[in-house]
Amino acid sequence: MTYQVLARRLRPKRFEEVVGQEHVTRTLQAAIAAGRVAHAFLFAGPRGVGKTTTARLLAKALNCERGVGQEPCNECTNCREIGEGRAFDVLEIDGASHTQVDKMRDLMETVAHQPIRSRFKIY
Repeated sequence: MTYQVLARRLRPKRFEEVVGQEHVTRTLQAAIAAGRVAHAFLFAGPRGVGKTTTARLLAKALNCERGVGQEPCNECTNCREIGEGRAFDVLEIDGASHTQVDKMRDLMETVAHQPIRSRFKIY
C-alpha cells in the first residue's frame, strides 16, 4: 500500500462531501446544471477552507469524460489526472507566487492555445 498524506487521502471527491462550503458547492452545481457556468471563478480565503478542493471538483465536473455533470465520476482519465494534479489542461495558479511579469506573460501565451485532452482549459 502506498503512503498518502491523510489530508490528501480524505480530500472530498464529490461536491456533497465538501464540509462548511455548502453555499459554494450548491451555487457551482446549479450553474453546471443550468449550463450557465461563468467564464471565471476566483477562489479566495484562508488556508484550509477548501479552495483547491472545490476548484478541482469544478474542473473535474466540467471536463469529465462522461459529460458535464453536477458531480464528477472520479474514474475517467480526466478526473483522475485532475485529482492527482497532473492534467495538461488544468493549471493551478497560486496568486502569491505568480506576481512576476515574466510568469504572467508565459501564462498569457498558454491561454491562446486550445485544450489538449479536455473539454475546457482551466486556470
